[in-house]
Amino acid sequence: MAGRAVRQSSKANKVVVGYRFIVSALLALVFITTVALLYTEGSSSQTVTLDRAYTSNYLHSYLTRTILALSSKTEPLKIKAEFLFKQANDQVTILNAYAAFARKGKLDVAKQVLSFTDQVETFTELMNKPEYLAMIESFEIEPETLRSFERDVKERLKVSRQLILDTKELVDNQLKIQKLKDTIFSVNDQLSKAKKQGAFANLIAAKSIPKSLHCLSMRLMEECISHPDRYARDAEPAQEWEDPKLYHYAIFSDNVIATSVVVNSVVKNANEPQKHVFHVVTDKMNIGAMTVWFKVKPPKKAHIEVKSVEDYSFLSSSYVPVLRQLESTKLQHLNSNSKMANATKHVPNMKVHNPKSLSMLDHLRFYLPEMFPKLQKILFLDEDVVIQKDLTGLWKIDMEGKVNGAVETCFGSFHRYEKYMNFSHPLIKSKFDPNACGWAYGMNIFDLHAWRLEKCTEEYHHWQTLNENRTLWKLGTLPPGLMTFYKTTKPLDKFWHVRGLGYNPNINIDKIKNAAVIHFNGNLKPWLDLAIPQYKHFWTKYIDYAMEYVQLCNFGH
Repeated sequence: MAGRAVRQSSKANKVVVGYRFIVSALLALVFITTVALLYTEGSSSQTVTLDRAYTSNYLHSYLTRTILALSSKTEPLKIKAEFLFKQANDQVTILNAYAAFARKGKLDVAKQVLSFTDQVETFTELMNKPEYLAMIESFEIEPETLRSFERDVKERLKVSRQLILDTKELVDNQLKIQKLKDTIFSVNDQLSKAKKQGAFANLIAAKSIPKSLHCLSMRLMEECISHPDRYARDAEPAQEWEDPKLYHYAIFSDNVIATSVVVNSVVKNANEPQKHVFHVVTDKMNIGAMTVWFKVKPPKKAHIEVKSVEDYSFLSSSYVPVLRQLESTKLQHLNSNSKMANATKHVPNMKVHNPKSLSMLDHLRFYLPEMFPKLQKILFLDEDVVIQKDLTGLWKIDMEGKVNGAVETCFGSFHRYEKYMNFSHPLIKSKFDPNACGWAYGMNIFDLHAWRLEKCTEEYHHWQTLNENRTLWKLGTLPPGLMTFYKTTKPLDKFWHVRGLGYNPNINIDKIKNAAVIHFNGNLKPWLDLAIPQYKHFWTKYIDYAMEYVQLCNFGH
């Protein structure tokens, strides 16, 4: 090993000597050339001589610098020294970058930042030492000085690289966390916008009138206008309509096909259909179509009365607070200059843009005793329900003096009173229990005698008047219903009323089949194309597809 080292050292010395010899020879050649240029033309003018002298000196100086520079670049010790300086400078750049990033990102690497700074100062002090700095500025380098510089650089490189390695994982994780946070924030923002737009689009699709349904109404109205005598309404009420011994149903709707499904499903599942009476109330726009339908296709053996909201003279704005509010809301709605795109910014309040929320049909349920003064009990049914069992058992339930018989909808903390009312308002807070269980509209048995005794209509008027500025609840009929029938509602067995077929695709099919009434509450109504497919046949099987008007309007199976 020692012999090999001696041989390598000898070889390096020979290379150095060879380079020096070549440089000396080149310098001698330049000197001879310069002398020749100065004395070849002695008879020239003094000016030319000076120019030549100047040119020769310049050429000599230029060639000398060039040759020395070339010789220094090719000298191994010089190359190695420059390489070590470059390594040190590169490491300083990396250390500064890590320190700057850590400061800017406010990462939890304060100790590392200080270490980076210390390492940068160490490298700077090392490169600025006179003996090491001289290696770059001079042409002759002492091997011992170079070895010392190399040793110092490598020691510092080892320390700084380990520092970067220790810090890199923390910095990378912080970067990933920050990037993930930014991504989550961006996705949440996009999701929020998409939900609002989707909810608005869903509302538009759900509340729009399908072409087939519009066609049916138009054809029925055409028939009514063409034959007014044939479809004239009875001037006097039939005896069955006011017979308290029969089973009476109240259906308030402007949807002809939906109303027919409710009536057909009750009659087909009734043990004694001749004892069932249907009171259908619609608006003046659809009264003609509804009349024609049930004249052409009356329920077998059962009795039906079709009336318009306008037939009830007591429903005036002087008596009904909601009518005053509806007229005001309708006026505001008509005068609104807001664009449709802006409606998506307030998804919870989009019911304001639903024309049905401006209809008195939704609020008739609070006037049942006055609409049917001779009846003692009545079953209220929504237009989006289907009856699958005989319902006469509901009239036999002991109401225990309660007004409203309904299926409760609360479970755990869901669908409690606090969901529907503003409990920050002192009136609400002092009157109601926020944890009281909510119940469902859609299938409600009302004891009209108890209703009159409890003066529930007056209670409803009281709360409706107080809520004129929408501070007690926002919109809808369920909140005022919960308030009006607070502590006067009797819970019914859940078998009577299964809900959610208009929004929940995961309801147990056996539960649906065993229910007395199924309810397509939600936006996915069964008469729409966007209805939940696995539930739709429960509704469509009660449509009479053989009827002429149904065929003309292309109602699909």
